[in-house]
Amino acid sequence: MHHIFVIIVFCSCFITNIAFTVEGDIKGSQDHPLVSRMPGYIINEYDVKDFDSIDMSAYISGPEGKWDGKRTKIGHVARPGGKPISMAQLTRNYLGAFTKIGAKVLFEDGRSLLARIEKGQAKTYVSMAAYNEGNSYELVIVETKALEQEVVADASALLQGIATAGKVAVYGIFFDTNKAVVKPESTPTLEQIVKLLKQNPTLQLYVVGHTDATGLVQANLKLSSDRAAAVVAALVAHGVSASRLSPTGVGPYCPESSNRTEEGRAKNRRVELVERL
Repeated sequence: MHHIFVIIVFCSCFITNIAFTVEGDIKGSQDHPLVSRMPGYIINEYDVKDFDSIDMSAYISGPEGKWDGKRTKIGHVARPGGKPISMAQLTRNYLGAFTKIGAKVLFEDGRSLLARIEKGQAKTYVSMAAYNEGNSYELVIVETKALEQEVVADASALLQGIATAGKVAVYGIFFDTNKAVVKPESTPTLEQIVKLLKQNPTLQLYVVGHTDATGLVQANLKLSSDRAAAVVAALVAHGVSASRLSPTGVGPYCPESSNRTEEGRAKNRRVELVERL
């Protein structure tokens, strides 16, 4: 089988989850926060393993022919009564999405695609394979190490995360250590959040700051609140109405991963967008 990729992560605290499902998807399934599905398809297979080993040596030679890490597999099928698109069109669409986020394409043959996203020591491998003349396709995402806050999600991926879980974690908003000033390299991510809000004019958000567990709890609570407020100010400066945004911070109280490793701490330092009803 084959696999692919796009950005984001979830934490399940702060407010009660809001359940969103796509009619026709199998129970308990959801889109991966890194990759949006093609319109007109539903999920008919869904499986997540905390650790798995995927052999891709038939397509990639050398060390990259084996992918070890957290594995998410999502099978898709054209919605009943709908019109599937061709395998080539499926592949071209995902190729464009991967290229846009800086992925390195490792293999592509018109019906399947393998790619790698690498930031520092963090690597995520993704694969997509189309079948049955485009009637079905499969995504596989293997996270070999927690991605640091450098991969930018597009507006559609952000919306899919919110629609699926009521919230989405954004990696791509940067601050200096112990500072609450949004750094200039955060602009591409902020622009996608602005696009999300402009395309969905009724959407209102809590902007929630999160930190790792390094340092004093009270200091981290203040830092997370200050960072959330700074993000709101930056979005308002980009033309978003302040009335649609509510900043708050939860410090280290809602970790996405273990704070015992640098990879986990990097994953915990994030901003989440939570739907405000």
